Amino acid sequence: MTQSELNRAVAKITGESVSTISGMGFVPLMAVPYEREPKTVNWDEADATRNVWLQVRRRRAIAPVVV
Repeated sequence: MTQSELNRAVAKITGESVSTISGMGFVPLMAVPYEREPKTVNWDEADATRNVWLQVRRRRAIAPVVV
């Protein structure tokens, strides 16, 4: 069964429009559930790709006091 066939079948049974049903995200059931990998960010890898220039601040030398 294709996605459009599923949408039409659900729309026919519920009385809703096909566009409303397609927006609800119905999907065919599978024998083995499909679990997605969690969406994570490797911040070390992301930071390594950024081109950030850190300017080193120079400290002012204190002038010696002459008495």
